[in-house]
Amino acid sequence: MTKIPRPEHPRPQMYRESWINLNGEWQFEIDHGKSGRDRGLYKNTELNSSIIVPFCPESELSGINNKDFMECVWYKRKVDIKNDWLKDGRRTILHIDACDYHTEVWINGDSVGTHIGGYSSFSFDITEKLIKGDNTVTVCATDLLRTGEQPGGKQCREFFSRGCSYTRTTGIWQTVWLENVASSNIKSFKCTPDIYSSSIYFDVLCRNANGKKVKATAYFAGKEVGSCEAQIEGKHARFNMELKELHLWSCETPNLYDLVLELDNDKMSGYFGMRSTHYHGNKFYLNNQVVFQRLILDQGFYPDGIYTAPTDQELINDIKRSMDMGFNGARLHQKVFEPRFLYHCDVLGYLVWEEHANWELNISKDKAWERFVPEWLEIMERDYNHPSIIGWCAFNETQKDQNVNLVKYVADMTRAFDSTRPVIDTSGWVHIDGASDLRDKHDYDQNPVTFKERYDQIGQQKKNYDGYVDDFCAPVFISEYGGIWWSETDTSGWGYGQRPNSLDEVIERYRGLTEVLLNNPNIGAFCYTQLTDVEQEQNGLYTYDRKPKMDPAIIKEINKQKAAVEK
Repeated sequence: MTKIPRPEHPRPQMYRESWINLNGEWQFEIDHGKSGRDRGLYKNTELNSSIIVPFCPESELSGINNKDFMECVWYKRKVDIKNDWLKDGRRTILHIDACDYHTEVWINGDSVGTHIGGYSSFSFDITEKLIKGDNTVTVCATDLLRTGEQPGGKQCREFFSRGCSYTRTTGIWQTVWLENVASSNIKSFKCTPDIYSSSIYFDVLCRNANGKKVKATAYFAGKEVGSCEAQIEGKHARFNMELKELHLWSCETPNLYDLVLELDNDKMSGYFGMRSTHYHGNKFYLNNQVVFQRLILDQGFYPDGIYTAPTDQELINDIKRSMDMGFNGARLHQKVFEPRFLYHCDVLGYLVWEEHANWELNISKDKAWERFVPEWLEIMERDYNHPSIIGWCAFNETQKDQNVNLVKYVADMTRAFDSTRPVIDTSGWVHIDGASDLRDKHDYDQNPVTFKERYDQIGQQKKNYDGYVDDFCAPVFISEYGGIWWSETDTSGWGYGQRPNSLDEVIERYRGLTEVLLNNPNIGAFCYTQLTDVEQEQNGLYTYDRKPKMDPAIIKEINKQKAAVEK
């Protein structure tokens, strides 16, 4: 039997037993002239090549390794559907966890739906188009990165990677899978913890189930600790479950409850965490305990998979590499990470700021509204339940002359969608008055002396520390700093500032910059750039192939010093 790449279930918070992983070998064709529809590639037509899904065609692991622009690509494979999936009114759902950018899907030559967005997950009910036995699934992805009308993150709009723009990702880059569900079924759920009442609030979205009941049961360490049943009104069942035992989720003790949701013959398992977050002054509180956010910038690129980790273990390894250096979380930068990564953050007690990949989207264009807003809502809806996520930031480094109305609208919309987490309007550069819960800054000064002088001004009303008059009424987060340029063997890349002459100088500079932030009582969080090198960018604490540039214990000793806000 051919080994399936990335065989694990892609969404541990919504697991059913009846599912099929469709990763592996698919037929594949690059449609240079975007003539595939005219040529009938969606019909029972063979494609001219093959690819390994879920790896993008730009990657080595895909078997294609084509680094050129591919504005249109096609995928096709057979799927054997057993009879028990078709009886008793059961439904079959096709899930594509990410495909960049505009996607259309056909089953046996009939279109079943389209999706716009390269980072959010989507699904189609394909039941009506299925037959017993072999069925043909065809996927077409159109990716017009160079138009500036779609979010692209750090994908380069030029042929060669340059600066902080890297190899592109086209088409499917996360797991494709089938799920078989009862006719009345649970589509999704949101859960919001309240540690003060030892309860958790559920909003369960259901299909074909008006008037029926949903049952939720919570377990901790195998013991039932909560149960509740509620009637569905329209599409929703909303209820509060009281827990007999309260076990808090934190960095030190990332306790998770197992969850079972049941609706008639539909049964889904998942999990949740109980924790609270809030800010008071410049201090961040997790479960009413001050926590200094020692974060690392993580861009989630891999030499052989580009956007896609070669294995699930590599997702875990990246988190542990960060923790080995004394970081307690990450800013997930200009890429929406897959749910499996967030799951491992939940399990390991790793804090996360989630961000959309707005780079390469020209937000001065009206088209940006229709492209950005729906996908950002899809992302938040999918990831809302992860206790590891402690903040949302839709944009990074927007310009003064771009559409400030869009930035403010998205920040307000984010806050309206989720009132439990802080929101940053746009990371670094230009903040909009009243739109951000935190005042964050990107600062790549390599001199600890001048770095300190600048941040000593915080708390002195109307001091100009970032080019703008600021009364420092919001918590301060230095969300990018450092980026020290270092490679033992290669001087052809780049990093921030003058390249140090030795590893000792790298460590000395890291210590000086980091202690400035740890020792400042008005700063509650930092994010160092970055976890690993990415292609030509050589400012990681690890190389691109994940080798440490120095003893992780040295960086851990610096990071683990008690911060001023923790004293």
